[in-house]
Amino acid sequence: MVLKQLSIINFKNIAQADLDFSGNINCFLGNNGMGKSNLLDAIYYLSFCKSFTHVVDSQNIRHGEDFFMLQGFYERNGAHEALSCGIRRRQKKSFKRNKKEYERLSDHIGFAPLVMVAPADTSLIEGGSEERRRFIDIVISQWDKPYLETLIRYNKALEQRNTLLRQEVSDPMLYEIWEEQMARAATIVYNTRRRFLESFIPVFDRFYNLIAEGSEHVELSYRSHLSEGDLLQQLVASRSRDLILGYTTKGVHRDDMEMTLGGYPMKRIGSQGQCKTYLIALKLAQYDFLSHNGNTTPILLLDDLFDKLDAERVERIMQLVSSDIFGQIFITDTNREYLDRIVKRTTADHRLYSVTNGEFTIMP
Repeated sequence: MVLKQLSIINFKNIAQADLDFSGNINCFLGNNGMGKSNLLDAIYYLSFCKSFTHVVDSQNIRHGEDFFMLQGFYERNGAHEALSCGIRRRQKKSFKRNKKEYERLSDHIGFAPLVMVAPADTSLIEGGSEERRRFIDIVISQWDKPYLETLIRYNKALEQRNTLLRQEVSDPMLYEIWEEQMARAATIVYNTRRRFLESFIPVFDRFYNLIAEGSEHVELSYRSHLSEGDLLQQLVASRSRDLILGYTTKGVHRDDMEMTLGGYPMKRIGSQGQCKTYLIALKLAQYDFLSHNGNTTPILLLDDLFDKLDAERVERIMQLVSSDIFGQIFITDTNREYLDRIVKRTTADHRLYSVTNGEFTIMP
């Protein structure tokens, strides 16, 4: 998958931009707050129909304007594709592929696979389990459409059960309807997540060891209520307690990935550099997995990649990024030295932009 051209109108601090990209490395240089990350978020939006920052759609509209428009022209497996998205305040989002609007936005997920490494990824380590589940679901949903549909069914049934709990409904038959639907969907979700992580973890280990040169012992593991047995039985057994609490305490919506360093939680003992290395290894493993299991090569977005890393780890990441194992890359930084060193390491085509107050200028 290659993004050839991108047109932006009124997206965050970008009033208007029409950009042509290299099919290999695209670098964006500028101070913080100039619009580098907003450009990457626009590309992310065309892949996932939403912002990487998870804000409400209207909050992405440039201050003082009534709408934003994004249009990307891609080359996908030899075919030319056009994706566009338009949003007006207080109106429904319009998302189109080749001028044809999607009936369901979920149908688009996975068409333009993408992996983004950003400072906000720290929430994967520091945040709650919902952040780590979202990571798993984003990876799987980009290549397994039935999984996404099953997950949507599970969440709808979960929402109905939680409504009954909040209303303090006591009729067992009403619960059974939704619990049976939850249990059927949860089995598929659990087995898919488990199989995914069994193949994903060795790839993650490999990338972490490449960056840290095997000097640290890290682990990634999967925890789920379904490893304890049938979910339907657990839902019935926990119903009285759930009625008191007002929400469902058992199910795949409580799954988690445990991240450890030397047998201890990464968020408790990991340094900033170790946590950053862990996150980069996760995302590069995500890229590798999608490359080998999806229908097209993902796009890789690297935002402020080298912050909080020592010189040795920066050097090893540069070696990885400038190698030929990745497809099209978009990378931002405030330090031109890093970007120049990456460009000098590769013979591939590249393009360098300067970014100032939402405006983009090609640099020599």
